[in-house]
Amino acid sequence: MEMPEIEPVATKRQVWNAGRTVGAKRALKPKQIWEIRFYLNQRRRLRDRALFDLAIDSKLRGCDLVQMKIGDLVSGGQIRTRAIVMQQKTGRPVQFELLPDARASLLAWLERRGGTVDDYVFPSRVDHNGHLSTRQYARLVDEWVTGVGLMRSEYGTHSLRRTKASIIYRATGNLRAVQILLGHSKIENTVRYLGIDVEDALALAENTEI
Repeated sequence: MEMPEIEPVATKRQVWNAGRTVGAKRALKPKQIWEIRFYLNQRRRLRDRALFDLAIDSKLRGCDLVQMKIGDLVSGGQIRTRAIVMQQKTGRPVQFELLPDARASLLAWLERRGGTVDDYVFPSRVDHNGHLSTRQYARLVDEWVTGVGLMRSEYGTHSLRRTKASIIYRATGNLRAVQILLGHSKIENTVRYLGIDVEDALALAENTEI
């Protein structure tokens, strides 16, 4: 005797990204950069201002940023104008510039922080021998962006990594230069990371007269 076929009952599973904003986080605009700097200055948060400026200029991933040591940034008692770090994700070195605003805020922070060249620039408040965690860095970024009226769901640590790269690309259209600055091994990664689309390409073409 054949048993009647029983249709399987569909179980309702929650989608992994339910209620979350998915996709690349927005880069900051120059006006928003200065708003965050003003916000941090008003509250005399030397560490956060130095961390923010270093994140913008270095264009580093959060995991590389928080593990920087004083010796990576300081030479002969001065903040370097250029620095180099080895990226965890790729195992490749990447260089970056430190402009006057970043050098000034880093110097102010390090004068207060003290330490040796072997110490982390941003130590953990739990373990002073360790460094600031990437989770805590992400929490700080959330606090900064909401402090100036931006949506936390639209910005994150990658916003700071993308900011200067996006500004440079839109000003120059030099994708290869941006690839080098971000430390990407493939230019396709840079295209995806910046969110370059047909409109961007056409806008650059329209501004180029032959």
